[in-house]
Amino acid sequence: MGSCLTKRLLNDGHKVTVVDILWFGNYLGRHKNLDIIQNDIRDVENISMKGVDVVIHLAAISNDPTSDLDPKLTWEVNVLATMHLIEKAVASGVREFIFASSGSVYGVKDEDDVTEDLSLVPISDYNKTKMLAERVLLSYKDKIIINIIRPATVCGYSPRMRLDLSVNMLTMQALVNGRITVFGGSQIRPNIHIRDMVELYLHFLSSSELEGGIFNAGFENLSIMSIAKKVAEHVPAEIIRTNSDDPRSYRVNSDKLINSGFYPSYGVEDAIQEIIEEYNAGRIEDEDGSYNIRVMKKSLAS
Repeated sequence: MGSCLTKRLLNDGHKVTVVDILWFGNYLGRHKNLDIIQNDIRDVENISMKGVDVVIHLAAISNDPTSDLDPKLTWEVNVLATMHLIEKAVASGVREFIFASSGSVYGVKDEDDVTEDLSLVPISDYNKTKMLAERVLLSYKDKIIINIIRPATVCGYSPRMRLDLSVNMLTMQALVNGRITVFGGSQIRPNIHIRDMVELYLHFLSSSELEGGIFNAGFENLSIMSIAKKVAEHVPAEIIRTNSDDPRSYRVNSDKLINSGFYPSYGVEDAIQEIIEEYNAGRIEDEDGSYNIRVMKKSLAS
């Protein structure tokens, strides 16, 4: 997400400071308006916010498997560091703080439409840390504009490719193996294209009428099996269904976001097609660096 968003911000003329521990590498070229600081976000003292208008907080130990590798690290990065960052932002006079939470904070929901006012029932450490980070940030809403985004599962191409996200993963399985493994399959997952996510952050960056809030961001509520079938329409592949112990299933409603003036332009079908094109062009491969869990295991081991 950060690689795509930063390039767009620079193209729009913004001055950008990136703070990143760079476990996953640096996919940004040199730019006169870009400053890259390799830093652990827990080391808040060495992160300057002087002259900063907006903080877009994307950094986290992301997804359930990587969070389970080291729960203590996950809580320190996802919650404690977020608290220190918002405190520094307020003290530095930052105007707005935009936070990437997760649609997974809802847990398992039976409602046809999961709206922002429903209760949060997180079922993993990752989900719980995102929920608590939200609560920490909201306690500062009288001092700074807080916009919390709860993204659905992101799909589509990025220079720092992720192949551990449902649409991307199933498409790559079809391309590499000629077969797709579906665990369960009936679970519903909301989705959002990465290019729409970029536009969404720009929406909150540029809209002076938005005074803060929590917003779902997901526009295609699809079962895992239906995603696999969509992939198979583009890449001939056998679909193998197995049992799953993952109970998460929910349909996100993003009417609140749409009512704020944001409309999606891309979808799951676009993501599948562009991943196929990038793979055929040799720009993405099925490699360890595209899976958070594999990179994290190596990072923690070293």
